[in-house]
Amino acid sequence: MTLELTGEQLKITESRLKRHFPRSLQAYGYVVLLNRSDGVRADPIKVLVDRWPDFSVIVFKPVCEQKGDLFKDTVVYATDEAILEETIRKTPVIDWSRYLCFGVNLRHLDIFKAVATEKRLPSQKRSVCHMMMLEDVSNLPSIDSSGISLSSLDESHIGVVNQTWKFAESDGSVRMIRNMLASYPSCCVLDADAKPVAWILTYMSCAMGMLYTLPEHRQKGYAKILISAMAKRLHAQGSPVYCFIEEENVVSYKLFKNMGFTEDPSYRAAWFSVNEL
Repeated sequence: MTLELTGEQLKITESRLKRHFPRSLQAYGYVVLLNRSDGVRADPIKVLVDRWPDFSVIVFKPVCEQKGDLFKDTVVYATDEAILEETIRKTPVIDWSRYLCFGVNLRHLDIFKAVATEKRLPSQKRSVCHMMMLEDVSNLPSIDSSGISLSSLDESHIGVVNQTWKFAESDGSVRMIRNMLASYPSCCVLDADAKPVAWILTYMSCAMGMLYTLPEHRQKGYAKILISAMAKRLHAQGSPVYCFIEEENVVSYKLFKNMGFTEDPSYRAAWFSVNEL
């Protein structure tokens, strides 16, 4: 039995998820944005729980309108593995017939892999990430950004962001980035010609990401300026300040750690795809 949450239930869910920080950060980020936007968003999403009000599993299920919607993750947060297994195996909450990319606690990955194997579905682990959180913006180091022109990205910048994103693929990533720029905060450093040379975006879960500086503009401190500016903006909006960093990305991990971000060393986030085209 699953229930879709709306309205006041989502507001109650926000406060309940906060009790499970930092592991519930991604789920919390989704709910925060839904509550702040009255449920309206560029990427429609359903929030489902195993029961109410004492839920053990919460699923953020994207509404996939096109066959190529490869970048709409199904994010699952659970506090009970037995109920999680029952939810994904025996309820219709997961449509195993279509392409899926799950965002889950790495500890729960074997459950998803087992169900996919039982259903004889091709699957693969896509990435494992540190989840880093800035608990207090006052922990940010003092950064001199005088003389730096900061702005938000707009639709004219979709191409350059897509070209430099590690996971970019054809039209799907273009649609995703367009929605991100239209709906969620972004920040960039502009050169003398008002063209972006470094930028950072936020995902639909409030997480900061896609931090990038063009090679010819590196070693100028732009990444630190962008992280600081975005962290302060998110905090001022009442959003959580956090990010995901792939385990092999040592440079970014050190950068965010030096910026005051911390992590729960016992937690890793994982992305796992099924029926990949």
